[in-house]
Amino acid sequence: MKRAVITGATGVVGTALIKELVGRGIELLILCREGSPKNKRIPEHPLIAKKYCSLSELSGLANDTGKEYDVFYHFAWAATAGPDRNNMHAHADNIKHALDAVGAAGRFGCRVFIGAGSQAEYGRQEGTLKPDTPCFPENGYGMAKLCAGYMTREYARQLGIKHIWTRILSIYGPGDGENTMVMSLVNKLKTGGTPALTEGGQMWDYLYSADAARAFRMLGESGIGGKTYVVGSGKARPLKEYMEMIRDTVCPDARLSFGTVPYAEKQVMHLCADISDLEKDTGWRPVVDFPDGIKEMLKENDIGTYDFSKNAL
Repeated sequence: MKRAVITGATGVVGTALIKELVGRGIELLILCREGSPKNKRIPEHPLIAKKYCSLSELSGLANDTGKEYDVFYHFAWAATAGPDRNNMHAHADNIKHALDAVGAAGRFGCRVFIGAGSQAEYGRQEGTLKPDTPCFPENGYGMAKLCAGYMTREYARQLGIKHIWTRILSIYGPGDGENTMVMSLVNKLKTGGTPALTEGGQMWDYLYSADAARAFRMLGESGIGGKTYVVGSGKARPLKEYMEMIRDTVCPDARLSFGTVPYAEKQVMHLCADISDLEKDTGWRPVVDFPDGIKEMLKENDIGTYDFSKNAL
């Protein structure tokens, strides 16, 4: 891989992927929405070019760069949080935009299209999540991701582009959203309060963003077309343990109030990725344990602080 295009590059995975690819000397074209405050997360670097393009503009995006690119990473997605996860019209638009991204990949000469799906495609499951685990999504977000995976695969086949779909579990790291469990707990602990929490009985699989970025880089290089890969650590711990590890890192003397918040309706109680295909096909494996990832995340709150002379872990 010499050049790559990324949409949604200002999220937790996208920012880590910028670091990973630039650290490997790979030239990037970042497609971003003009005026977004998150654009400040895109660093100035000789290997990075920005082009303003919203999701609704992808269908008409022309390649005027004079270059061809190798891999197209599509992370951008609207209506991802709260009640918007059941905004059916918004997610119908997201499916169209994902198809538009495949079309753009073709115009930019990309040989590989990698789409970012979600654990929400599975719905509530009890066992380890495999690529062929039956999917029963319970909200519009998961339904649209599942549909986008199938439809972009067929469109990519029509265009002669290798298609890889990923189902991402819980990623944490620099650039994480303020409303995620990790960041909301970190912020509450920093204020000196006593965070109110669920019982923490959920079995969860967290993966550090630098590990996720390496997985996406390696999928771009050696992933098998037509396959779906589950992206996670491959290990599950009770959520209570994760919360206690965050407390021990951020504010060891703080008290956590477990069981004072009820579980959400349709709460997913078990998330664990089967990463055997990802390991076998690319040679990837996770290397950052959760407490170490929290320490690194607290050091690197903005991608602009990254040292691009060092490859990701």
